Amino acid sequence: MTDALKRLSDEGVAIWLDDLSRKRITSGNLAELIDQSHVVGVTTNPSIFQKAISSGDGYEQQLADLAARKVTVDEAIRMITTADVRDAADILRPVYDRTDGQDGRVSIEVDPRLAHNTTATIAEAKQLAWLVDRPNTLIKIPATKAGLPAITEVIGKGISVNVTLIFSLERYREVMDAYLAGLEKAKAAGLDLSLIHSVASFFVSRVDSEIDKRLDAIGTDEAKALKGKAALANARLAYEAYEEVFSSDRWNALERVGANKQRALWASTGVKDPAYKDTLYVVDLVAPNTVNTMPEATLEATADHGEVTGDTVRATYDQSRAELDAVAKLGVSYDDVVQLLEDEGVEKFEASWNDLLKSTEAELARLAPTEA
Repeated sequence: MTDALKRLSDEGVAIWLDDLSRKRITSGNLAELIDQSHVVGVTTNPSIFQKAISSGDGYEQQLADLAARKVTVDEAIRMITTADVRDAADILRPVYDRTDGQDGRVSIEVDPRLAHNTTATIAEAKQLAWLVDRPNTLIKIPATKAGLPAITEVIGKGISVNVTLIFSLERYREVMDAYLAGLEKAKAAGLDLSLIHSVASFFVSRVDSEIDKRLDAIGTDEAKALKGKAALANARLAYEAYEEVFSSDRWNALERVGANKQRALWASTGVKDPAYKDTLYVVDLVAPNTVNTMPEATLEATADHGEVTGDTVRATYDQSRAELDAVAKLGVSYDDVVQLLEDEGVEKFEASWNDLLKSTEAELARLAPTEA
């Protein structure tokens, strides 16, 4: 069942699970996925935690204890989510040790309500790193304009970062620049650069969802023929940018003193359109030194029938440029699409966080001890 996953790993793609819950931790499921399905990391986001905690499975005792202490709902959520991340990080610690810190990572995101506040994002990232207190944690910071200087500052303090919600090639280059600037700050502060790691989460399926919708509205045969091509083209050109930046003189100077490359991570890799093969954003994005974080359904589909044929990225740059150009010539604005997706991404995570606040507040009230 895992031959395709092993081949994917052998091609240089680290397989991370895009999900976490207390039940997954306590049942042994996460350990089983690590042992049997080549999973070497975990990502979380506000939507994942909202789903996990709202299910109630495994959280009742901690919620009851928090209710007895009369903590705020914000504190309760942080205690619950950091506990899950800490436990997952402990399960993944052997992978972290075996890979010299490259994998065995668990990501936790700053409060999405802070996405446009640089100072608060920095403070939250430091607090999360302190609360989880595991070397194999990645703090997720969104790639908003306000997030870019926060990335530099947090990396500069020696905290490893997962940069999330990247949709555009221009913003991705800004993210890589922010990472290098952070490494330069860390170097100036005398920190050990070999201990700092980062991934840049480049979102895939949502690009097709939005562009396909616009191509359908155009309705011509030419437009329909381009459906399902933009997301892969965009991600592949991101890898071209990665290769360029991480072979530059600026990078080489940092690598000589122990710095690690910021790997491209393919996120949002579950297909949204059932007309597309369910492994599309996995098997067509195979390239060395990348990460693919998959929902469990995508992981299982890849294990069952994924056809991994080697590198499917590096020979495609000219074709990818031509496909994005063809979409633009039909009147679909790339800049408009990627800005919309970034805005919607922040809004969706904030909405999930607000839902989590409401459901947790209700649980705290339900479990609060009655006053004598």
